[in-house]
Amino acid sequence: MACSTYNYLHLSHKIPSLFISKPSHAFPITFTTPLPSLSHTPIKFNKLVKFSTHSASVSATNTFTWDDVVRISQPDSVPHDSSDLSGFFQKVKFCNRGSEKQSEFLPFVIEDQIAGYIHNGWRCGQMFGGRTNSRYTERVRSLFTRLTMYSTNFNQLYPVTSSFGAPIFFSLERAAAPYFGIKVYGVQMNGYVEKDGQKLLWIGKRSQMKSTYPGMLDQLAAGGLPYGIACGENLVKECEEEAGIPKSISKEAIPVGTVSYMDIDGYRYKRDVLFCYDLKLPASFRPENQDGEVDSFKLIPVTHVANVIQRTQFFKPNCSLVIIDFLFRHGYMSPEHFGYLDLLQSLRSGDCS
Repeated sequence: MACSTYNYLHLSHKIPSLFISKPSHAFPITFTTPLPSLSHTPIKFNKLVKFSTHSASVSATNTFTWDDVVRISQPDSVPHDSSDLSGFFQKVKFCNRGSEKQSEFLPFVIEDQIAGYIHNGWRCGQMFGGRTNSRYTERVRSLFTRLTMYSTNFNQLYPVTSSFGAPIFFSLERAAAPYFGIKVYGVQMNGYVEKDGQKLLWIGKRSQMKSTYPGMLDQLAAGGLPYGIACGENLVKECEEEAGIPKSISKEAIPVGTVSYMDIDGYRYKRDVLFCYDLKLPASFRPENQDGEVDSFKLIPVTHVANVIQRTQFFKPNCSLVIIDFLFRHGYMSPEHFGYLDLLQSLRSGDCS
């Protein structure tokens, strides 16, 4: 196969292995001569490639306290025009960086379907013998393990597919997904309480031991959608693990739509779709974390939560999008707010397929 014939990454059942190296300037992506099985042949590099499983840092410190949150959330803590949505737009923009760099990525094609995008700074001749899901999964797992160049705990597989509900090509480690531009799905739940005609949201503060966004604010329950589990089932699991919500309560969570975003940072291409849920909780309910990933919880009026999002970077970035969506659906935004339609549309900036 002539190198100049292909301008995308292509998986087929005829080419048994993978080669990665620095591309020449003439051809950003090429096929190579088939190599022996990946399990017996070391990956060759013209350039050392290292990946980090840590998310991009946020400019605000993550050492704030609940007292700081309460103080900044007060309506009179800073002068503010309630019709000004600029703080919300900033949070959406942070989750959708790098759109001008899309041309640096080439489609990652499996069986004539686009499964992801890979930076053209790599040259990949593709790949894998065998037709089984597990064969693909093990080959890519082996590749990513070698690329990281350090020990990483791989404990969550994500399905690789062209769209939600489509056939699964193989499974990929969660940490690797952005480097292959794989579309990732997750569930995010707003847990709220009604008291005296006012709605309040339960907000969690992530453990300082978390590898991603330690100490930042989060939804009551949320998580990625791993291989082999449905959205509703996954939400019930996350509710129990993160907030101690029994199934008898969490099964009442209502699916309310999605938010999506597209974020490019270096070789990372995040294409995330979050399925949003609302759960009205009993006024007497108190969340208790079970898995060590949440440090503490606080019940905060919805309007005050909105102020925190507008004024700070205390929230894990994609959580802000889910809460902004909640504000629209529960009547905290109105068409009189300048930019109302633009903000509403921007919550689904990514491909929701």
